[in-house]
Amino acid sequence: MSPLRLLKNGILTENPTFVLVLGLCPTLAVTSSASNGFGMGLAATAVLMGSNVMISMIRKFIPDEIRIPAFIVVIAGFVTIIQLLISAYAPALDKSLGIFIPLIVVNCIILARAEAFAFKNGVIGSLFDGIGMGLGFTFALTFIGSIRELLGNGTVFNFSLIPSFYQPALLVILAPGGFITLGILIALFRNLQLRKEEASAGFKPDFDGWKKLDACEGCALKKYCGGGGLSVPCAKEEKEGDS
Repeated sequence: MSPLRLLKNGILTENPTFVLVLGLCPTLAVTSSASNGFGMGLAATAVLMGSNVMISMIRKFIPDEIRIPAFIVVIAGFVTIIQLLISAYAPALDKSLGIFIPLIVVNCIILARAEAFAFKNGVIGSLFDGIGMGLGFTFALTFIGSIRELLGNGTVFNFSLIPSFYQPALLVILAPGGFITLGILIALFRNLQLRKEEASAGFKPDFDGWKKLDACEGCALKKYCGGGGLSVPCAKEEKEGDS
C-alpha cells in the first residue's frame, strides 16, 4: 500500500475513532476542549510513529509468544519520552491531560497497529501507518473537542466565537455530553462513508432511497432477458404478471 493510501486509510477509511471506535477512554475524557484534544492527539501520533517504526525494525527478533509484552515495553519507552517533553515544554497541557498521557501505553489504537501492521510490514509502511492513524485520531479528538468547547463554553481554542448573549450548554462539556457528541458524530461519519461506498458501487439517490443503477444485478432471471433494456421486456416483471 502506498504512503498516500496509508495516510488516507488512517484519516478517513479506518479512522480509529469514527470507524474502528477505538481509544474511547481518552476520547471522552480529554475532549472537553479543542486544545486538550489536539494535544492528546499529537502525543498519541508521536508514540504511534516511534513504536511502529521500532517494532517493525525488531519484528524478526521478537518471538510470537512474547510479542504483546515486547510491544508494551517499546510503547512505554516512547510514552515516557513524550511525557517528559510535555512536562518540560507544555506544563499546562500536562496538567490538563493528567493520567491519560501515561495511559497511552495501553491505548488500544497503538497496540492494535503494532499487532495488525507494524509486526507484519516494513519500516516505511509502518511509519506512514502510524502517521495516518495518529492524524486520524488527532482530527477526531480536535473536532469533538471543538464542538464540545463551542457549545459548552462558547469558545474554540480559547477564542470566543459566540455572542455574549449565548447561554453555554454546560451538559456538553460534561461526561454525558461527550457520549452524546461522540455518538452523533460516529453516526454522521459512518452515514457519509456508506453513501460514498454505495455511490462508488453504482447506487444513486432517489425519492425512495438509494437504488442500484443496474436494476437487474443479482436477478435470477437475468439470463433469460439478458439484463433487459428499452426494447427487451423484463423477465421478472413478465413472470410476476403471469402469476
